[in-house]
Amino acid sequence: MLSTVGRGFVAVSSSAARQARLSTSAAAASAAAARLEGEFIQRSVVPTMHFQPSLPRLPVPKLEDTLTKYLAAVRPLVSVEEYETTVKAVNSFRKNEAPGLHDALVASDKANKHTSYISAPWFEMYLETRDPVVVNVNPFIAFLDDPKPENQKQASRATNMITSSIRFLNALKKGVLAPDVFHLNPEKSDTDSFKNIVRWIPSSLSWYYAYMKNAYPLDMSQYARLFASTRIPRVGRDELLTADASTVRHVVILRRGHVWKLTVRDEQGKTLPSAAIRAAIESIQNDTTPRNEHPVAALTSEERDTWARLRDKVLAISDRNRASLAAIDSGLFVIALDDKAPTDPCELSRAFLVGDPATRWYDKSFSLLMEEDGKTAINFEHSWGDGVAVLRYFNEVFGDTTKAPIITGDVPAGAAASLAQRLDFDLNDEIKTGIRNAIAKYQKLDQSLDIKTMEYHGFGKDAIKRHKLSPDGVAQMAFQLAYTRMYGKTGTTYESCSTAAFKHGRTECIRSASMDSVEFVKSFLDPKASNETRIAKLRQAVSTHSELTKNAAMGVGCDRHLFALKYLANKQGLPTPAIFTDKAYKVINHNVLSTSTLASPALLVGGFGPVVADGFGLGYMVDDNRIGTHVTAFHKDTDKFCASLKQSVEDIHKELGKSPVPTKQAK
Repeated sequence: MLSTVGRGFVAVSSSAARQARLSTSAAAASAAAARLEGEFIQRSVVPTMHFQPSLPRLPVPKLEDTLTKYLAAVRPLVSVEEYETTVKAVNSFRKNEAPGLHDALVASDKANKHTSYISAPWFEMYLETRDPVVVNVNPFIAFLDDPKPENQKQASRATNMITSSIRFLNALKKGVLAPDVFHLNPEKSDTDSFKNIVRWIPSSLSWYYAYMKNAYPLDMSQYARLFASTRIPRVGRDELLTADASTVRHVVILRRGHVWKLTVRDEQGKTLPSAAIRAAIESIQNDTTPRNEHPVAALTSEERDTWARLRDKVLAISDRNRASLAAIDSGLFVIALDDKAPTDPCELSRAFLVGDPATRWYDKSFSLLMEEDGKTAINFEHSWGDGVAVLRYFNEVFGDTTKAPIITGDVPAGAAASLAQRLDFDLNDEIKTGIRNAIAKYQKLDQSLDIKTMEYHGFGKDAIKRHKLSPDGVAQMAFQLAYTRMYGKTGTTYESCSTAAFKHGRTECIRSASMDSVEFVKSFLDPKASNETRIAKLRQAVSTHSELTKNAAMGVGCDRHLFALKYLANKQGLPTPAIFTDKAYKVINHNVLSTSTLASPALLVGGFGPVVADGFGLGYMVDDNRIGTHVTAFHKDTDKFCASLKQSVEDIHKELGKSPVPTKQAK
């Protein structure tokens, strides 16, 4: 498992409130008509990559700052004696290996101004991971249902998703998809006047103008691998293969263990008629071929070296196999048409996170997973990028399909069964045995994974902000309290933070466990502690967390810098510095609480697996009046943790309820 990486998305969201914000309007019919006239999901006056050349570069943190932050991060996780040993290892590193490694890193960064210092090492870390990508790497995010039941039908929703996805792709390739910009003051910067001015400013300077308006353009380099991209297994290190999506004409459909190549664009690249696409999907749904007992797709759930060797053997068997794999690798994306409809929320999450290996191609950049009742999620391979590009696609496609769907209820079917071509494979006994082994391992993984959710109503963002506290900080403190309440110790915590504000930025880690969080937990577990003491400790812990968050977002945390220095030492063939063999470094990279949050008006539920065998994967959301957490674990403490977490949120809620609301912003 990726013990040094936290990843994933969010927890269950407030369905009714979010669906109301995205419900179709009375103008939907006219919007649909207008949509039929265009091949683009939007036409931005500011070119998609307009800000990319002038994005600031991810800073290489100062060495002394990184070492100081590292010591602060490990202090709550080790004993006094262990910490003293760590201080000695850090001092030795500071005096001996660190200066040379840091200078080499800075020199390499200056010589590669087109990218960031973390980009290549981070790609390599992901691609060299030999664990299966299912659960260990791939997260999922699930869409809300379509507001109109007639458009929720599997074939109709799949058709709408396909056509909207192509419209998104067309806008991206044409450069008319609006750039990603984080607006701190949207009333002044997210305006037509801002766009009409910045469009004429040279790309080499455009970021600076946006910055003057308190708007922060985000890196969009990862969008290049969103479509027609696949992680190819290789022994020792995988590779990413990306076709020219503008020329690819098909998507890949998986159903009942069979794989289909569905043509969705004509030779000129225009989207085929929606009725024809839906008819082709229905022909796949109605196919009576028995379930495939030896689905090649199941091999994508295997350990990477095993899958790499078997894939090479599949390729060597026949031209048909080579053509089938080439079609899958180059497909725009995968759609899995499941023939089940889980009603239990946790089982629905299981279908989206783990799923049926016969109908999942886990290597694809992203897959749309569609249950029989039309419930849909994105499951995506994580090495090529983080959540920014996927979330943008997620939001745009949901809005497009629900506000102006191409298919609205039942429409006359087109004669389009010929658009769907089944991709068959020639398999020998060795491959069939490999597939059976893969399925057996998958079943063991599936049975070992526990999935639960925790929801606390009546307390959320609104109340927390009234008390001048950070909602994210409060949620993270609830995790600290819940874990210590259960296990009697502080748990190593990884909170993912995007560094997309920088060119080729990836993520940085917020180390939520601090000495201040330890004091906060002690006060809440001490029955004699006063309300004033508990609130003071909470405020200090949340303030520290906010500072850590700011540092991470600005690219000056400690994790990525140390990771890059260790990477350089290994590349140079140097003996591993003691700081990286010290117990504290092992402890801080054994993330028992891997956490991530995400906000989206299109979100139903989302989650990811734990990154260590004794840990939890926590996807969470703090809504206006509710806190929800999606919990995964390979052990069976999930129910206890959910109960402890709910109690912790309740404790914080009660203590804040006893405390007067401050009139000034807490520091």
